[in-house]
Amino acid sequence: MKRIATIVATIVAAFGITFGVTACAPENIDMSSVTAVIDVRTPEEFAAGHLDGAVNIDWQGATFFDEIAQFDPTGTYVIYCRSGNRSGQAIDALTDIGYVNLTNAGSVNDAAAITGLPIVR
Repeated sequence: MKRIATIVATIVAAFGITFGVTACAPENIDMSSVTAVIDVRTPEEFAAGHLDGAVNIDWQGATFFDEIAQFDPTGTYVIYCRSGNRSGQAIDALTDIGYVNLTNAGSVNDAAAITGLPIVR
């Protein structure tokens, strides 16, 4: 009986960890409180299709921190990329330097779905 409880607890914990890692954003975002939508993909990816009104700041670019410095650390930001990986990395780095209201919206398609913003090409 104790072994079954341990196995169940392990499965529940593993599910929680997996869900926490893969869940990027809420179902919908109230865009009235968002300061900016930031696309952290490359300029080439951005040109192929991005959310209407999004600002492109390449996470892997040499000027990322110089460009992001124009934004108020207390603002509310929705950040997306191709899969949610780079936006997650950018959010971790921004949190480390004092940004507080950041949402990882995942991919451009996920971000369009939860923000209601169209993808423009």
